[in-house]
Amino acid sequence: MTPIISTVNVHKTFMAGVPVHALKGINLKIDKGEFIVITGPSGSGKTTLLYLLGALDKPTEGDIYMEEINISGLSDKKLSNIRSKNIGFVFQFHFLLPEFTSLENIIIPQLIAGIKKYSAIRKAKELLIELGLEKRINHRPGQLSGGEQQRVAIARALANNPLILLADEPTGNLDRENTNLIYSLFEQINKNYNQTIVIVTHEPDYAKGAKRIIKLVDGQISL
Repeated sequence: MTPIISTVNVHKTFMAGVPVHALKGINLKIDKGEFIVITGPSGSGKTTLLYLLGALDKPTEGDIYMEEINISGLSDKKLSNIRSKNIGFVFQFHFLLPEFTSLENIIIPQLIAGIKKYSAIRKAKELLIELGLEKRINHRPGQLSGGEQQRVAIARALANNPLILLADEPTGNLDRENTNLIYSLFEQINKNYNQTIVIVTHEPDYAKGAKRIIKLVDGQISL
């Protein structure tokens, strides 16, 4: 079976006066339906790796394959198209558009991807109901709790049926109760829809529900 995403000897170096070697020879394969948690101390390269997997950045050295396509050297325009069609993102901050309702925030990325409006509305409503937000469909972000905002962000990330869902510290701004709820939702989404999910977190307690845990130390996968 061809992995959804694989990396071959991936390095990432940032130039900040002196070179900062954020990733050093990452070899990783992610298969369909996996639920992976990437952990490690601050500065270990977790977010850098996630951004490379999500085509938000390019490696300094090495190759990244999405299914069988090498995306490492693609133009920014082609990478943007790949992200729109294949990647769902959830960040620590929800980044919802404050002037739009929950429903509209989920519809907009679908319209950008070329999905018909009636189909986008139907999908958005289905996701909001699935995530327990049926009573918040017409609420704007400012009228939602932190946990509700993040659930809308998850629904938005799932709207285009992504190949893979990537989440960077998705509960960093939430209390314990909402954190537990969000991780339970990720487990439910993975189980019910065989959705491939990769989460970056510095909280190892929340890695227990994952099918695979990858620990990064000093830019390398710790075996």
